[in-house]
Amino acid sequence: MAEKLLIIMANTDPRNGEELGAPIFQATVGAAMDYEVEVICTATSGRLMKKGVAEKLVVKEGSPKTVYDFIKDAHEAGVKFFCCSPNLDLFDMSEDDLIPECTGIVGGAYLIEQVMEDDECRILTY
Repeated sequence: MAEKLLIIMANTDPRNGEELGAPIFQATVGAAMDYEVEVICTATSGRLMKKGVAEKLVVKEGSPKTVYDFIKDAHEAGVKFFCCSPNLDLFDMSEDDLIPECTGIVGGAYLIEQVMEDDECRILTY
């Protein structure tokens, strides 16, 4: 049985808040089930790791809970969030611009290695 869940947010667009609920919620559930869970934000979803972005987004219009609140809940449950390294240049960010819940920066080699070499890992993409 797999011990690790890797969630890759590549096609999830922060400009459409309703797309953000499922991957973050499922990451939280996976962590609550005692799986090691990592969320890699790449492409457009990399913006979520920048301070001030997720705080302005909601999954459902009128909700008092922001996407950043969901990220904090997931992080509290044990989820590790990562920003893909090309996002720093793409969105004019530095490490100092990343939210505190972002564990670090990973590159394409890390992602490919997890997919190809970690038999204890299962992958969901959004």
